[in-house]
This record gives sequence, structure tokens and C-alpha cells, in this order.
Amino acid sequence: MPLRTECPRCPAPLGGPAEGRAVAEHGWSCPDHGPTPVLRRPEEASYDGFAEHLATAGEFPTYLPWPMSPGWTVSDFAVVGEGPARATMTCSSGTSALDGPVDVFVVSEETGTGLGARCAGTSHVDPGPDVGAGPPMVRVRIGSQPVQLWAVSTAGDDHELDRSVVAGEAGGRWLWVVVRPASAVLLLREEWLLRDVSGIGPLLVEVPFGGPSPAW
Repeated sequence: MPLRTECPRCPAPLGGPAEGRAVAEHGWSCPDHGPTPVLRRPEEASYDGFAEHLATAGEFPTYLPWPMSPGWTVSDFAVVGEGPARATMTCSSGTSALDGPVDVFVVSEETGTGLGARCAGTSHVDPGPDVGAGPPMVRVRIGSQPVQLWAVSTAGDDHELDRSVVAGEAGGRWLWVVVRPASAVLLLREEWLLRDVSGIGPLLVEVPFGGPSPAW
């Protein structure tokens, strides 16, 4: 299943190749953001599409909540760049008793990529000065490593009321977690475990895919 191409910072389809110096760096161009690495995502989430995603991402980590809660599915995913990748995103969707339908986006990215900001609906490319200021809002675990995440303000942005955004650093890269609706961020207080599934192998067949692809 081929993955379609977009800009990492907006839903615009990309043209290519980009002109001049950018050809060697990216080879793609966004009508709004100029030369850019390419984002690839599926038309709908599936096992085959995810296998292609992992092949494109290579050694770059792709994080999922693990184990997946009963009734939850991987509803979307994306990878930015290739040889090497610059970012990955997964969205897990399910329900909670208090919040109803819930989407949880997990983004790992190199500085300046802008995928996390796109999912978060923030105007700045990276998480900004909120990260590291004061005590963290929540913690997640990646393997045995605790990762501290701070609240990222969405005040003044179009999506400030419908989502919660937390971010921190994991493995030398930005880690964003975006939760919709905003109240469902309380689920993260249970210290979720995230797993890098880039080398998961046969266990990948246990991952459920499907459901409506969320807007982002």
C-alpha cells in the first residue's frame, strides 16, 4: 500500500523536485513552507501500510502505547524523511469511560521538523520554553527509562480547547504527546508505557489497525 506525500507542517501535497540547493537536501517543496523533507502517511491505517512505514523510518523510533488497551487501534501514522528519517507519528484511538472517543498522538522528531507542532496545532515549530520549566505534568516510560513531559500551551491557537499537549526529550529528540479531547490527558497520569516498535518483528501482527483517520 503506497503512502501518500504531504508537507510535515501542513496538509498540503508536495511538489518536487525542489529547485537549486534544496534538491540535495530534500527534493520536495511545499507551496506554503518551501523546500521540505517529505511526510508519508497512509490513506487508511493497515498492517501493510505500517510495515512500509517502518521500512521507510529505518532505525528512527516509532512509538506506540504498549500493550494496546482492549478496543484501541492504530488509526493513523506518518514518517518524515528517508535515509535518514527525521520524524515519526502514530495515533492510537479508543474510548474511555469519562471522555468517550479519545485520540492519542505520539510524535518523535528532530528539532525544527514541525510534525509535532502540526499535530498539536501550535504556531511554533518546536515545543518552546514551557519544556523544562517547573515540575513535569506527566511521565511516560520508554522501556525502563522514565521520560518527563511538560505541558505545552496552546493559548491563542485554534485548537486550544479541544486537546492537551505535553512534550519533552527522549533519545536526543523531541517527544510530543497530543491527547484529544483535552480532558483525556488524565489517562497519562497512569504513567503510560511507550514502546519503540521499529524492531518489533513478529509481534507486529498483534497490533490492531483501523477506525476513522483523525484530522491533524
